[in-house]
Amino acid sequence: MDWKRYTFIFLIITVLFGAVVMVGISKSPPILTITSMLATTIAVATPLTLGALSGVFCERAGVVNIGIEGMMLTAAFFGWLGAIYMYHVFGFEKWPSIFTGLIAAILAGALMGLLHAVLSVTYKVDQIIGGTVINILAVGLTGFLNRQLFFGKGSAFGGHIPNSPGNLLNIHVPLTEMFAPICGGSTSCLEIVRAINSVLDQRPIAISAIVLVFVSHYVLFNTRWGLRTRAVGEHPKAADTVGINVVKMRYINVVIGGALAGLAGAYFTIESVPSFEPLLTNGRGFISLAAMIFGNWSPIGSWVASLLFGASQALQINMQIFRDAIPPGWGFLQQAYIVGLIPYILTMLILTGIIGRTIAPAADGTPYEK
Repeated sequence: MDWKRYTFIFLIITVLFGAVVMVGISKSPPILTITSMLATTIAVATPLTLGALSGVFCERAGVVNIGIEGMMLTAAFFGWLGAIYMYHVFGFEKWPSIFTGLIAAILAGALMGLLHAVLSVTYKVDQIIGGTVINILAVGLTGFLNRQLFFGKGSAFGGHIPNSPGNLLNIHVPLTEMFAPICGGSTSCLEIVRAINSVLDQRPIAISAIVLVFVSHYVLFNTRWGLRTRAVGEHPKAADTVGINVVKMRYINVVIGGALAGLAGAYFTIESVPSFEPLLTNGRGFISLAAMIFGNWSPIGSWVASLLFGASQALQINMQIFRDAIPPGWGFLQQAYIVGLIPYILTMLILTGIIGRTIAPAADGTPYEK
């Protein structure tokens, strides 16, 4: 049995386990509990999916990127700052400020990716050290600017926007309206349709993450660009021999990876929580790396692994949502420090279990000497 089957089986077992636990201990209707788990899993897996895609583009081109965490954090701050700046300076309403913040986040991530490319490709700095520098720089830069702009004596802006950028509307899928005539007066039919509809109602960045998974997979494995990217990551000398510009390909792919990490950062402050706090990403970049490795450096595999980690986090969130429906004897599962450990424990277990069973690009982490 190969690693892909293990991945899908492990994911199914984890999701089913979480759903069974929730259904078993909750007094709420099973269909409501299960759909809530699925919807939450898709939502919280969004930054992990985008972070994993960032790693896939970088490492398929031969550049190790452990700076995803720092890229996410930087993008989260500048996306939030961009939205606030546009509101307070120009007085724009909700949607323009959201779009400005989204663009600022993607650009911030791309610039951090460019910095990583300069260090790794041009100056041939050890790529692990280069990624660590980006993580440390992101923590210091965002922490300093956050204090100066929002908490210092000369704060330029308030800490919030009246029309908060976190209040993005869900993309509504009108299944209920479409199937109501078909269901007729059947209550059970309408309940099933509403349940499915609640899973499909996701916010824009969450939807775009799923779309980007399949777009990335097609680009990497079905286009000339993807072939060149994989050639640069597997055998750069052979790629150079046939006329492929190795440095250019690595630069562009690392910048693309930074932009994807920037979109992941935008999720935190524009789509999820309408505020910024230091260390807001809370290790999601490193979990994204684990998902990328577990997914064997492929977009779809990385997405499946991200859903696995998302399901473990969704279990914690749904424990809080269904707090009143959980019997007293299971109250310990509502403790954030107990259930919150699950994604990180899974990361350690997965990495210790699959090291040596996944195959990284052959030239991954190796500077190219022309």
